Amino acid sequence: MLAALFRAPAVAFRWQGGWLFGHRLLLVRHRGRKSARRYDTVLEVVRFDPATSEAVVVAGFGPDSDWLLNLQANGEAEIAIGRQRFKAVHRIVPEDEAMAIMADYERRNRLIAPVARFLLSRLLGWRYTSSPADRRRLVRQLPMVAFRPAPG
Repeated sequence: MLAALFRAPAVAFRWQGGWLFGHRLLLVRHRGRKSARRYDTVLEVVRFDPATSEAVVVAGFGPDSDWLLNLQANGEAEIAIGRQRFKAVHRIVPEDEAMAIMADYERRNRLIAPVARFLLSRLLGWRYTSSPADRRRLVRQLPMVAFRPAPG
């Protein structure tokens, strides 16, 4: 049952239901670096800029996240977010910018902050407290990736 719950957002995106999540979640479609198979990964958006359609996500399993390694190997990605779908370019967000994004995300989501800190602590393997020093350590351990529509 839990597995079905975690797969539900990907199914919704495949059936053009990404609008249900607004700009909170996105689906990144990428090709396997070895298999060349197509994969869909749903990620939480920590910042969305409506002017540029740039969406920033966190690689929750670190720099060795399969979806991130696949993107770095072949650069090919398609994004579905809200009602938008586009071929995307990506960039790794620099540390200082990532810290500011994380601070803003925490400020905007104060009500779920205790749950977010608990989940981040589990992912990181150490107790995350939202302090500036912890935030710096977090963005060094879990890179942020920004997606925006590819030119043309």
